[in-house]
Amino acid sequence: MLLSSRREFLTQTGAGFAGVALSALLAQELKAAAPRGASIDPLQPLAERVSHFAPQAKQVIFLFQYGGPSTFDLLDYKPELIKLDGQKVPESFKKNPDRVGGVFNHCKDELMAGPWKWRQYGESGQWVSELLPHTAKHIDELCQVRSMFSESSNHAPATYLMNTGAILGGKPSLGSWVTYGLGSLNQNLPGYVLLYKVGGLGGSQNWSNAFLPAAFQGTQFRHEGSPVLNLQPPAEFADVQRSTLDFAQTLNRKHAAERPGVLDLDGRIASYELAYRMQSAALDIGELSLETKETQDAYGLHDANGPKALFGRMCLLSRRLVEKGVRFVQLYNAVDKLGWDGHDNNTDYHNRNAAQTDQPIAALLSDLKQRGLLDTTLVIWAGEFGRTPMKQGNNGRNHNPYGFTIWMAGGGVKAGSVIGSTDEIGLRAAEQPQSVKNLHATILTALGLHPDDLFFEFNGRQERLTGVAQSWKTIPGVLG
Repeated sequence: MLLSSRREFLTQTGAGFAGVALSALLAQELKAAAPRGASIDPLQPLAERVSHFAPQAKQVIFLFQYGGPSTFDLLDYKPELIKLDGQKVPESFKKNPDRVGGVFNHCKDELMAGPWKWRQYGESGQWVSELLPHTAKHIDELCQVRSMFSESSNHAPATYLMNTGAILGGKPSLGSWVTYGLGSLNQNLPGYVLLYKVGGLGGSQNWSNAFLPAAFQGTQFRHEGSPVLNLQPPAEFADVQRSTLDFAQTLNRKHAAERPGVLDLDGRIASYELAYRMQSAALDIGELSLETKETQDAYGLHDANGPKALFGRMCLLSRRLVEKGVRFVQLYNAVDKLGWDGHDNNTDYHNRNAAQTDQPIAALLSDLKQRGLLDTTLVIWAGEFGRTPMKQGNNGRNHNPYGFTIWMAGGGVKAGSVIGSTDEIGLRAAEQPQSVKNLHATILTALGLHPDDLFFEFNGRQERLTGVAQSWKTIPGVLG
């Protein structure tokens, strides 16, 4: 880091101005290392902190639908698209300029409705595709935002945007910002946990802490076997592990004391302690065999569909993690590098991914509700963008950043509501268009964090998840 290098230079030169300059630098950095009204202990960075105002949610489970699901094939019923199936795109839809990129590029001038049947569910009478029969049973618990738009039509930038608020890598992720602002509810486990076999395009920058202290980066847990590899020491070293760690930490603290304010050193010391405390806590989390057979079957843990069983394990593990007080859990649906990304055969990709995710997600919602966790856990279902109503290739759909649906449940959201809409064929957000920035602001607000007051001073600038102060709006109607 630039500041660390400058501090090292000042420390080593011993120049007369060093004491004054270094004191000013440290004061600024320590002030920057905490949200407004909070104090972060660098040796206990995950200690729970008071939110800016009374929160509606305390924890988050983010079900990231990698690859760009076609939400008008899942949740956003478009009878006009069904009516126009196989016909050319009406000229009225071609007049709007496409700011991100040509949405008609690489597509045929032919509308394509999905082959799936639709029916109404719940007291709200909302339409749901036959692809999601299990999720449909929870339709009255969901708050759907059907007018989302993105700033990129490419996977990696759009995934960065949904996860970090910026289309370029190198920014802290949503989970990092949340744990930076609030800490965690369990000091024996990481505050931000990731569950995936294949993460989003762009890799670890989707869950990086970037310039935030290292304690707030995402930690991957394995979904099979021990959640964390190499967690247990060899038997011959078990009895002396604590004393060995104490000696190492004594040396670490001496090293850190000679370099005051270097947050990476404090983070390293804290991570050693967390790793030691995790040895029993993380192993207990991974014991899914302790769950009842009824619970295991509900999540599909032993289903003949291997990807479904795998995703079911991740969903059940996420419930166990929030139950133990982990602040932010993020799951990626993909078991291969494509996810929902059906360019040449949208039908096959959506059949496959819906079969993989529908039952486990519904089981997660039921399980959280039954255990009294849904009221304080915000569950988010979102991909990086949607797909075109125009046909691509044989039976596919191209990327569409201009209009797609996400949903939230629990955590104080207004259940059974629908906010915004896309146009008649599902191409663009039409009513109440909502940016990803607004979604992030809404999530932070649900957690009792004011988006403008959650910042970190980096290179002389106040950095925020939501960008420039007052450039966001919470999505109206989401929070009850």
